[in-house]
Amino acid sequence: MNIGITWSLFFLFSRIKFINKYEIPKDAPLIIVSNHQSTYDIPPMYRYFSKNFPNFVSKKELGKGIPSVSYNLRHGDNVLIDRSDRRQAISTLMEFGEKIEKENLTAVIFPEGTRSKIAIPKPFRESGLKMMVKKAPSSYIIPLSINNSWRLVRKGSFPLGVGIKVTMEAHEPIKSDSMSFEALFEKTEGAIKEALQKLNPNS
Repeated sequence: MNIGITWSLFFLFSRIKFINKYEIPKDAPLIIVSNHQSTYDIPPMYRYFSKNFPNFVSKKELGKGIPSVSYNLRHGDNVLIDRSDRRQAISTLMEFGEKIEKENLTAVIFPEGTRSKIAIPKPFRESGLKMMVKKAPSSYIIPLSINNSWRLVRKGSFPLGVGIKVTMEAHEPIKSDSMSFEALFEKTEGAIKEALQKLNPNS
């Protein structure tokens, strides 16, 4: 389904280019940390990281009402958090961290907390990633910068943008326990924002 959604954008003359100059670590838990611009960020991520079977940190509202997507979120290894209940969110993310550590899973988290409708991301929130890293010390962080997918839905879900060139770039993996969390968080956020700033110098 996700491959189909990704390819369907070609009918609108839109293109998604995936860039990765680094080897993805094997036999280790992975945490993909990405900015978030639209619902069309997710299908290409499934496609390009298909060998890693990415599992998403999502808000609980997405767990119902969306055909196929809600079912997958509920029945896969994804987690649904209640953003209005801090205790539940922290507990759920810590359990998720333990799970990806034990089973060498791949997690995806969007630390902005919501989609940004402009080129440059909103400030990243550290609490979610901090809980996951704490429980998955052997994990690798993969910063991922997504550019221009917000233009696909600039006018809403319909009509979609035409002729949009979206890029997704995976940056150098970082071993979670190779530095303090503060330094890890700063390096991860910096890699994503620096890449997007280069692509959008006037933003």
